[in-house]
Amino acid sequence: MVTGDLKNKVDKLWEMFWTGGLTNPLDVIEQITYLMFIRDLDEADNTRQKESGMLGLLYNSIFVGKEHLKWSILRDKPAEIMYQIMQNEVFPFIKELNGANGTYAKYMADAIFKVPTPQLLEKIVTSLDDIYVFVNRMPDKRDVRGDLYEYMLSKLSTAGTNGQFRTPRHIIRMMVELLDLRPEDYICDPACGTSGFLVSAGEYLKETYFQEIFYNQEAKKHYNNTMFTGYDMDRTMLRIGAMNLMTHGVQNPNILYRDSLSDQNMDEEQYTKILANPPFKGSLDYDIVATDLLRVAKTKKTELLFLVLFLRMLKNGGRCASIVPDGVLFGSSKAHKDIRREIVENHRLEAVISMPSGVFKPYAGVSTAVLVFTKTGAGGTDKIWFYDMKNDGYSLDDKRNPLDSSDIPDIVTRFHALDKEVERKRTEQSFLVPKDEIVANDYDLSINKYKESEYVEEEYPHPIEIIKEIRELESEIMTGLAELEAVLRG
Repeated sequence: MVTGDLKNKVDKLWEMFWTGGLTNPLDVIEQITYLMFIRDLDEADNTRQKESGMLGLLYNSIFVGKEHLKWSILRDKPAEIMYQIMQNEVFPFIKELNGANGTYAKYMADAIFKVPTPQLLEKIVTSLDDIYVFVNRMPDKRDVRGDLYEYMLSKLSTAGTNGQFRTPRHIIRMMVELLDLRPEDYICDPACGTSGFLVSAGEYLKETYFQEIFYNQEAKKHYNNTMFTGYDMDRTMLRIGAMNLMTHGVQNPNILYRDSLSDQNMDEEQYTKILANPPFKGSLDYDIVATDLLRVAKTKKTELLFLVLFLRMLKNGGRCASIVPDGVLFGSSKAHKDIRREIVENHRLEAVISMPSGVFKPYAGVSTAVLVFTKTGAGGTDKIWFYDMKNDGYSLDDKRNPLDSSDIPDIVTRFHALDKEVERKRTEQSFLVPKDEIVANDYDLSINKYKESEYVEEEYPHPIEIIKEIRELESEIMTGLAELEAVLRG
C-alpha cells in the first residue's frame, strides 16, 4: 500500500504532469512507467555488474558505448540537453532492448515521449529520484514499484470495472509457495496484468534454487527466455508487466497481447504451473469464446471459463493455484456444477483456502478463495484440504495496516504436511474432507458446508443475583451523589 509521505510524493509527481499539460490519466501512467523503467534499467544493470563481479561471472552491460543514456548520468545534464537525449536517443534505445524483436521492443514500438518541455522533464526526474531515495529507506522495498503502479491505476476512473485489481503480494507469495516451483518449470499467468505472479515466481526460484539456475547455462537460458509466459489484453499492463519482469532479472519474458479465452489462444498442455487471479466480473458473448472451453462448461462467466482454460493449458501432472470468487465454490447453475465436477472427478483437487473479504480492500470487498489442483485427466481426488484464513497479516478495513500475526505461514506449513491433518476436527481452522462427501453435497466447495461450530457452555448468575448486584451498584451511586452534593453545598 502507498500511504503517508510516499503517497504525497506520488501525488505531487502526478500533479506536475497535470499542470504541465498532460491531463489524460492513462498518458500520465504510461509516461511515469517509461521513466521508472529507464531509471530501474540503470540500477538493475549496475547491480548485475556487481553481482557478476563477486561471483566471477561474465556480464556485458547493456549500456556499453552508450553510457550517456544511463539515468545516473542523464539526470545531471542541463534540462535542454537531457530533453534532447531522452527524446532522440533514450526512447529509441529502450525500444530495441534485446534486439528489434526483443520482449520490451514489442510494447515500446508505439510508445511516444509526451513530456512537453525540458523544464517539466527536469522537475519529473528530480521528483522520481526523490521517490526512489524514500523507497530505498523503507524496510520492505521488494515490490514498492508494484504498489506505485497500483496506486496510480487507482486514479483511473475505469480501474477495477472488469475485476482488474492487483493481487496483494503476500497472497501471491503464499500461492507461489504452495505450488513448490522448480527450475525446470514452465510457468504461465493467462491474465497477467503487471506480472505480479510471474515476478514472485522468479524471486522464489532465485531464493530457492540460485545455484541450480544461475550456475547452469541451460537452466539460466530457460529462466531468462522460456520459463515465464503471460497474456493480457491491456497494452499498458503488458508494458508494465514486461518492465516488471525485466527489472527483476528476467531478460526476455514471453509477455503477449492475447485474449486468453478466445481462439487466439491455442495453448494446450504447455505449462507445468499456472498462477492466476483472472477477472471476476467479465461476461462474454459465446461467439468470442473458444468452442472447446464451452464444451466443458457452457457459460459466459469469465471466472468459470478461466478454470476450464487452465486445465487445457496445463501439461498432465501440471498444477494450478488460482484465486476465484466465492460464487465459484457454491454456485448452483449447471456451469458452476460442471466445472467443479470436472476438477473433482477427472483431476485432483488438493485445496480450497477461504480468504477474508478484506483481502482486496480498499479497491474491492469481494469474498474469494484459492483453489489448488493438479491436472491428471484420470481423477485422483481423494481428500480435499480446507483452510479458513481469518488473518492475512493486515487489518481487514480500508487502511490495511500491518498486524503482528498472519495465518499464511501456517497455511503453507500445513499444506506441505497434509498427512498431519488427518486427525484435525471440523471445528478447527483446517481439516480434510473426503471426496464422497463433496460429491454427496453436489460438489459444493464452500468451507461453511463442512465446518462445524464448537459451542462452549457458559454459566451465568441467576437473575435474582444480577438484580441484587444492580441494587448494590445503585446504592453506591446514590451514596456518592449525596456526598458530592454535600461538598458542593459547603
